[in-house]
Amino acid sequence: MSRIGKKPIPIPKGVEVKINDGSVTVKGPKGSISRLTHAKVGIEVGEGNVMVSVADGSRGSRSLHGLYGALISNMVSGVSKEFEKVLEIVGVGYKAEVKDRSIVLNLGFSHPVNFDLPDGISAAIDKNKITLLGIDKELLGQTAAKIRGLRPPEPYKGKGLRYTGEHIRKKAGKTGAK
Repeated sequence: MSRIGKKPIPIPKGVEVKINDGSVTVKGPKGSISRLTHAKVGIEVGEGNVMVSVADGSRGSRSLHGLYGALISNMVSGVSKEFEKVLEIVGVGYKAEVKDRSIVLNLGFSHPVNFDLPDGISAAIDKNKITLLGIDKELLGQTAAKIRGLRPPEPYKGKGLRYTGEHIRKKAGKTGAK
């Protein structure tokens, strides 16, 4: 059995967890999230916590045990306090701005790049930092990865979009003729 799956998931005040036929819905002050569950996973709501159990001891159901424990924990913490990802813009002339539900990025191409934000994700830009906020951790990480993929950091000067705290290994480049 999974150590993560065995731990009870505490439910903070103001958060409500409901289990319907094959789905879990979590509502809180920041919004609500719903997710379908697997048939081999059992979810029970108790006094102030959620427990995840598995139907049998097979390898597939044991792997789902820890997965659904982590997913439900992320859902509960997401609706109580939003998740945040911060991207840095590095490069001369590189900039970004928010317009309506999209981010307009100038990343050294001949044209600006428009990135439409998915529902549930909001963005704020402060100088060279893009801050993404959302209650769904999976959607937030996927959105941040797609934005970073528009211009990943290059290994010679480190120009591009990177996560805050990400270390870029730089290459030496050409040394010149001898």
